[in-house]
Amino acid sequence: MDNHKPYNENLGHPHDFLVEYQILTESENGRKTLPYQGIRWDFWYEHKEHEENHLFMIWPEFIDESGNVIKQKDKPVPRVGKAKMWIVNDKMRKYHQGKIKIGMKCYGREGARTVVNYEVIEIVGLMTNPASE
Repeated sequence: MDNHKPYNENLGHPHDFLVEYQILTESENGRKTLPYQGIRWDFWYEHKEHEENHLFMIWPEFIDESGNVIKQKDKPVPRVGKAKMWIVNDKMRKYHQGKIKIGMKCYGREGARTVVNYEVIEIVGLMTNPASE
């Protein structure tokens, strides 16, 4: 199996923001197993401007304790840790600017089920990364 190629190498810009995450266990109505690098959960956070049940394509890229991107795709990521978050659709970056803030609680979803809790701990490229109209 090939290793994960860090998203910044493909996209040419830094991640949008950094989160601390906690993957929910099966007993918490979360996942039966831990995911691998490259998972593409739907993303949600509360905001008055969101349409009901509208989810976003903002994907995690898990990092290790030293801040390095985890490149192994053949072993599960830790249940708790930090992840770089990437807004996939450049057209949505402007929408999220001013809404995503440090300390904000967010969620990763598989269908209607929340499987990971996030807390935003740092804004990185959200305001400066390319944004399409």
